[in-house]
Amino acid sequence: MGSARPNVLIILVDDMGYSDIGCYGGEIGTPAIDSLAATGARLTNFYNTARCSPSRASLLTGLHPHQTGVAELVNNDGPGGYPGSLTERSATLAETFRAAGYRTHLTGKWHLSNERERPDGSWPTRRGFDRFWGTISGAGSYFQTTTLHDGETPVPLSELGPDFYYTDEIGTHAAAAIRDQGDDGQPFFGYVAFTAPHWPLHAKESDLVETRGQFDEGWDVLRTRRRRRQLDAGICSADATLDQRDPAVPAWADEPEQKWQLERMEAYAAQVRAMDRAVGTILTALDETGQRDNTIVLFLSDNGGCAEELRSDAEAADQFRRQHLIIPPSAPDGTPMRVGNSPTIRPGTADTYTSYGQAWANLSNTPFRLYKRWVHEGGIATPLIVSWPAGGLSDGVFDAPHQLTDIAPTLLQATGVPAVVERDGQSLPALRGVSMLDLLRGGSGVEHDLFWEHIGNAAVRSGDWKLVREYEGAWELYDLAADRSESNDLAAEHPERVEDLAAKWQAWADSIGVIPYGDVLAARASMPKQPA
Repeated sequence: MGSARPNVLIILVDDMGYSDIGCYGGEIGTPAIDSLAATGARLTNFYNTARCSPSRASLLTGLHPHQTGVAELVNNDGPGGYPGSLTERSATLAETFRAAGYRTHLTGKWHLSNERERPDGSWPTRRGFDRFWGTISGAGSYFQTTTLHDGETPVPLSELGPDFYYTDEIGTHAAAAIRDQGDDGQPFFGYVAFTAPHWPLHAKESDLVETRGQFDEGWDVLRTRRRRRQLDAGICSADATLDQRDPAVPAWADEPEQKWQLERMEAYAAQVRAMDRAVGTILTALDETGQRDNTIVLFLSDNGGCAEELRSDAEAADQFRRQHLIIPPSAPDGTPMRVGNSPTIRPGTADTYTSYGQAWANLSNTPFRLYKRWVHEGGIATPLIVSWPAGGLSDGVFDAPHQLTDIAPTLLQATGVPAVVERDGQSLPALRGVSMLDLLRGGSGVEHDLFWEHIGNAAVRSGDWKLVREYEGAWELYDLAADRSESNDLAAEHPERVEDLAAKWQAWADSIGVIPYGDVLAARASMPKQPA
């Protein structure tokens, strides 16, 4: 069964660090994902945009997020900021592939609309997806998933059942879509967007059993071992040392709450295991419908590991509880939700809402520093696995630098599908990236500069040189050929290179309409306050 034209399946995970999966050095068991890498290509210098919504916007449109209306999250910051919803001045890959005769489906997280309850023009059902089962908003309970929709019909919590677990359900629904769309001979474009392993730390007991004791030696030993496995696998083998432990993180031997810290990482790892199992469910559907060989499968993460610490003080917890669109009012048994990171709250169960914190995120991002939200390597480096057995791809590890804007041109070249160039008679912006197909087939690829801006954090990579700064900070310069861990700032030694790269960044920012972050903050402050 299947079509002569290749299917396309993008699998995106949420808040997963660079080294968490086995084929990028991690100790968490991920056999399904590793099997993709065994039959495909792994890119070591691939980049997202540092945060969930803008990464999704860029991945699905081939544009930089600022061109799509979703440059930070899905808040509408008014006339002086970004609208926070996917604009009509872009075409999604679903719209593009559907125009070429593909069936299209989305399973999982959307997070590209600031209207989370009433369907509007930025919902997936209005942006090219024939079939949608998933959530409109971002993070949420895995046991009581809010903003869940089947098409445009809300799925109430009362219908979820006692054994509901969102990650498993994403795998089941995605597999069903593949089986259904494999019956008529038309090719499909599928987008599977897991919320795992984004907080809250919600895990099934059967998965927790498998991760208990796995991290007992602590983050220092584990980071060193991950780096060793990366070197053995040729991952960042020549261009990165193991950066020093984050100065804000104590040595494991000095950590006063080791038992609680281990419970946090065990729950996070259990979420990764569940996600890998769901990927296996999806790959089995491809195998059993005879579509695996002629399906282009991409696997990647939307940003680096997340260091966010959820506050547990009464005021912050109460404010968080009132955000009912991402957190249910109570646990399934009616008990109050316990919100925040505290040793008094053991993570994993449905009545908790916690995250795994900075120290474990530092492990997740081995061998890099910093995290989600930053455009240093720890925030933007992601695994990218590309598998297409019938597509003539070269197996192994590829070091050429690429970013999200390069995915759309690659898929369009591989499938022969033309880009959508206009909507309602109005020209759409041209795709900003380059195709990776020649590289993936053993060629030299296309050298090009890469650019980022997120909440005022900015970066440009040109060849092996990267210029990067935090918002309102000075530019830093790194030679990534020798220092991808960004430990040796060379800005003072190469002022002319700093000036040249800064000019390149500014020209790019002007060309795509980056709004200075100070202006975004001012616009946000001027907006009417929304009721809690």
